[in-house]
Amino acid sequence: MKQILLGVVLTPVIFLLISIGLVVSQRPSGAAQSGAGGLDFTQTLARKEVAALPMVRTKARDGAELLSGFVKGPEGAPLLVLVHGSGWHGAQFNNVANVLSSNADVLTVNLRGHFNGPAPRGDVAYVGQLEDDLADLIEAHRRDGQTVVLGGHSSGGGLVVRFAGGAHRELIDGAILMAPFLKYDAPVTRPNSGGWALPLTRRIVGLSMLNSVGIHALDHLVMMQFAMPEAVLNGPTGAQATVQYSWRLNLSYAPRSAYLDDVAALPAFALIAGAKDESFVAEGYAPLMSEVTDSGSYHVVEGVGHLDIVDAPQTAAVIGDFLGRF
Repeated sequence: MKQILLGVVLTPVIFLLISIGLVVSQRPSGAAQSGAGGLDFTQTLARKEVAALPMVRTKARDGAELLSGFVKGPEGAPLLVLVHGSGWHGAQFNNVANVLSSNADVLTVNLRGHFNGPAPRGDVAYVGQLEDDLADLIEAHRRDGQTVVLGGHSSGGGLVVRFAGGAHRELIDGAILMAPFLKYDAPVTRPNSGGWALPLTRRIVGLSMLNSVGIHALDHLVMMQFAMPEAVLNGPTGAQATVQYSWRLNLSYAPRSAYLDDVAALPAFALIAGAKDESFVAEGYAPLMSEVTDSGSYHVVEGVGHLDIVDAPQTAAVIGDFLGRF
């Protein structure tokens, strides 16, 4: 009996020691943040600076101030809310937002934990806070009776998918997915998103173990880094890059583990990806997602990579046609 009691006491202690040991055994690497990465930034770095959008301020439910770009469209047009990809901010959409202002009111979001978003950098207060922020933005900027289309690029597209499967799904009428991240183990995802994502694997395992028993005290710790090129980090916009995410921010930014359930909850959507995408297999989205939904249209743009899909003329054309449905 004494041995049984001892085992009952020691088992959770050993579990906790192993979990915490895995977490503390791996720390963020500064060298990894400035790696060459697997994404092609050539056109991004060469692109002429686009005039910034007028900014609007919105109070989130926790009192924090959300700063977004906004350009007004024609009377009766839908509201298009655009969510940036990992490591950057809403200015990613300055060019396409101006183009699409003939089709919609366009709101470009600076997510919490990123440049021009509420601090702290690379973190949120809880898993799901980004969805709550998007809900607050939609509620604040949607006019009476206005339809809402939520769009995003890369991880931002993943957040759109997550939003569709979450508590605020009724706030959106359509979705735009530009090379969306679905999950690290989804068939369309290349290893480590083509070398862009640098996970702290041991720390992830340890935090997963702690979360499985309801312990969230270490959820603020970094679990993901990004291979942002030195040409960006040492350039004039280097301070705008966010090069690492906490456990809770990273989870908040992606579909849930059963990602196809979130995909199945999407409203009508258009998905656009480049045939040369370094992170995802563009041709793989349609067969994967059509298994669980018939609400989407899929568009593969020849000769275009992961970052450049946002400003590709074909992307604006597809989105414009989609917005015309509303």
